[in-house]
Amino acid sequence: MNFMTSWSGGKDSCYAMMKAISLGLQPKVLLNMMNENGQVSRSHGLPLAILKQQAEKLNVPIVTVPATWNDYETKFIETLQLLKAEFGLDSAVFGDIDLQPHRDWEEKVCKAAGLEAVLPLWQQDRIKLVREMIEGGIQTMIVSCNTQMGEDYLGKIMTLELAEELEAKGIDPCGENGEFHTMVINCPLFSEPVTLPKYTAKTYNDYCFVVWESN
Repeated sequence: MNFMTSWSGGKDSCYAMMKAISLGLQPKVLLNMMNENGQVSRSHGLPLAILKQQAEKLNVPIVTVPATWNDYETKFIETLQLLKAEFGLDSAVFGDIDLQPHRDWEEKVCKAAGLEAVLPLWQQDRIKLVREMIEGGIQTMIVSCNTQMGEDYLGKIMTLELAEELEAKGIDPCGENGEFHTMVINCPLFSEPVTLPKYTAKTYNDYCFVVWESN
């Protein structure tokens, strides 16, 4: 089976892709939905240059699609249909863990495009997943978080100790509820680590973000 990965650039989509490959599925393309100007990803606020780096290290092409929230679903379905035809796709892989509305939406858009939605991490224990990701060689850094965590967490590399620290503070160690987002710096699928530009930390509307310097 040939698959597309819904690629956020973070740990969950990366691990879902790794799990899909371990099941014998073949990765053909990554898809990331961007903001209106097409320069920053909607989900994790990653710049296009970093997403392209990740795709290069994976040796898998990436398709990035600018979208507003109003036309997001329409463009997602249209893109799935185009990618299915171009790459001979059978399925789309997603990194969601246990939020049912997310799975419902993914199955809806995949059905509209004639694809199977595959969720390799579905209903797995969150702290167990974080442990598997770290032990499996996925290196990620926190690139955004809520103000309960604060700017001090930005740029931190996710370790088991950090995950346990977050859990002890009542923060989901996977960030599945939007508490924080990560960016994959390296993993077993990468040919080499991503080269990171300099960044600063900013807080907007009760959420903290890494702001990357442009080259």
